[in-house]
Amino acid sequence: MKKTSISYLLIAALLLGTIVTVTAQDAEDPMWETIMIVPDNTKLKVLEENMRKHNQKYHKEGPYKSTVYAISTGPNMGKLVWMMGPLKYSHLDARPAAGGHDEDWRDNVMANVKRVEQGEYWTGDSKLSNTDMLTEDPGAYPILFTRYWEVSPGHGFGVESHFKMVSETIKTMEGVQPWGLYYNEFQQGNIGRHMATVSFYKSWTDFEKIEPFRATFDKLYGENAWNGFVRNRDATFENRWDEIWVYDKNMSGD
Repeated sequence: MKKTSISYLLIAALLLGTIVTVTAQDAEDPMWETIMIVPDNTKLKVLEENMRKHNQKYHKEGPYKSTVYAISTGPNMGKLVWMMGPLKYSHLDARPAAGGHDEDWRDNVMANVKRVEQGEYWTGDSKLSNTDMLTEDPGAYPILFTRYWEVSPGHGFGVESHFKMVSETIKTMEGVQPWGLYYNEFQQGNIGRHMATVSFYKSWTDFEKIEPFRATFDKLYGENAWNGFVRNRDATFENRWDEIWVYDKNMSGD
């Protein structure tokens, strides 16, 4: 599958040191809009009530369906992620705006937050991701282990080989292993966040289970391949960090 989206050309830009602007999006790959919200902690109850009303009225289904997550680890702990999708760019031309939407967001939601940050669009890699078992109900896997990846300048060529090996290993592992690979559609300057991988968990107890990634990798590629895999990862990415997101049903549009 040949990619023509901004996300893949971003990797090319990182490799070549150039800026690329494209508008085509692979028809097979879904996209989500996300914004990070810094709540006013003195108005959390009102924010929860008003956010839920807004989402249920304007973002309950289809490409405009919204889901809210609370970030529970890392420097962004306490912030919220408002997510809309999956959608395509064409859906944005008809996104909710009129009929009181913008006024409700301004007066009843934004009035209870300090600020919004990190407005982003993320495109999923349908070929490499292992998310076929997920349903439209985010409550089925309410805990998201999100890992951000920052590509080293001049090393974009290592991205595809790294995640191809990760994908093939996860898909070979026994049991259900929901995992997704996502590309940030627009460059972030010195913020990084070029790519993200997400592992989906049903409960915190799942973190106690030992996942046989290394053993499965060795069976697929041989024990001698592991060191090369790690070297390529460390050369390709100059930074990576984790966040745990927890689904907030009370605020979402479900």
